[in-house]
Amino acid sequence: MELSLSTRALGGHTVLEVGGEVDVYTAPRLRERLIELVDAGATQIVVDLGRVDFLDSTGLGVLVGALKRLRQAGGGLSLVCDKEPLLKIFRITALDQVFPLFATVEAAVEAGPAE
Repeated sequence: MELSLSTRALGGHTVLEVGGEVDVYTAPRLRERLIELVDAGATQIVVDLGRVDFLDSTGLGVLVGALKRLRQAGGGLSLVCDKEPLLKIFRITALDQVFPLFATVEAAVEAGPAE
């Protein structure tokens, strides 16, 4: 499966919509895009995982790395995820305690800056 990435601005946040599978083969593309966004000055990023069908440990590592990079830049990263299989991965790894998780992009933006 292919990975799709698209970006838009919403309420002072940069929304990165991700689709397809995030795995050892596609995660480097996601990492590169997140680094590009941070290097371009984005400090509040919302990663929308609503169209992600599969997420492995490599993908989780990319998200954790992006969170660290954003925190060093004084920003934050929020995730949008409403699919139970993906939410289960975040709960099992305790990353639901690390990332702010939201059901919709609008809820993530309304919550304000992520820490």
